[in-house]
Amino acid sequence: MASRTVVGRAMAGAVFCAALVAFAGAARAEQPPKFPELSPTGADACFGRVYDAAHLKAHPRQKVARIFFYYGHDPVSRPNEEPSTMSDAAYNGFLTTTVRGAKKPEWAAGWCRKEDPDDTASGIRCGMECDRTLASLKVDDKGRLLLSNVQPDVYLDAGAEEDLGKAEYNKQALGSEDDNFKLDPMPAETCKAEFARIDPIDPALGDPLRVRLKPDQPFCFGRDYDDAHLKSHPNQLTQSIRVFRGPVELASFAAGGDAANWPDGADIAVSVTTRQKGKKVTQTYSCQGEADQWRCSASAKMSDFSCDISQKEIFLKRGANGTMMVANPNNAVAIVDLCSKAADGKTKSDDKVYRLNPMPQSACAP
Repeated sequence: MASRTVVGRAMAGAVFCAALVAFAGAARAEQPPKFPELSPTGADACFGRVYDAAHLKAHPRQKVARIFFYYGHDPVSRPNEEPSTMSDAAYNGFLTTTVRGAKKPEWAAGWCRKEDPDDTASGIRCGMECDRTLASLKVDDKGRLLLSNVQPDVYLDAGAEEDLGKAEYNKQALGSEDDNFKLDPMPAETCKAEFARIDPIDPALGDPLRVRLKPDQPFCFGRDYDDAHLKSHPNQLTQSIRVFRGPVELASFAAGGDAANWPDGADIAVSVTTRQKGKKVTQTYSCQGEADQWRCSASAKMSDFSCDISQKEIFLKRGANGTMMVANPNNAVAIVDLCSKAADGKTKSDDKVYRLNPMPQSACAP
């Protein structure tokens, strides 16, 4: 992985690496090796250092103010709408640093192996995709981790210097003295807390939708807007909305869905009643997990629509305290027949984002 800073610096784009193979392929295919020098018991191990003002003043070309290295299981990723395809054999070395003045750390991960597999006394190399190096590791006689060969562009895409230009590259890259770190052993929880600073978890969000909503169970979420709300939102046409899976949707998934890849292929129905003559429109969508949301495309398989509606999409996300967020910030949620002329182009209304509450299944009955 060129960088796993999905929540850190914006990536310039996907990078194709032809020279990836031997190191990464072997790392994914086998169990990661054990390093007694890093962890005598085989448990996850943490090393870190926080530099004081005096040190940073004496090393003006060192950008890194905080640095931690974690050996073991992924301390950053968490259950999401998209089941992880990574096994415990994938990445076993994780680096996070916070530069001077930054509010949050950046991080990257790699596969750690002996530099010489036939020499147990050799150092450890942690590699990344595109045949890049995350760091080289050694442990001194006091149990401190000597971290070297840290590249200035460890958090950037391969070829970033050419893409960004020299000035911007120097701004985003690590400093010329950001190498040869000496880190102290620390409790694993210390590293976990440091990595948690990258993307703090909101405990109110709870489990992802794919865990809360089961493949073989119906659900119903909705909201009815009162007069006060509608008066304060004059451009909102939605009077009530329901998002649900009922007998029809459950039968469709049972017949052709794959529970192991849930929610991919899950059908949902969205019913919207507008305050214009109380007209109700129901549309079926087919969903798939995508990062922290379900991406659902309008489906014709359970409707009579004959036009191309594959590009009409909505997104489902978990909300706080058991709620569900439904949104289409670009074109608004469908409040008309998607094949009608009125559905062409953008919907000129405020019907774009909804926070829905769980409801009894009877509230979503046709």
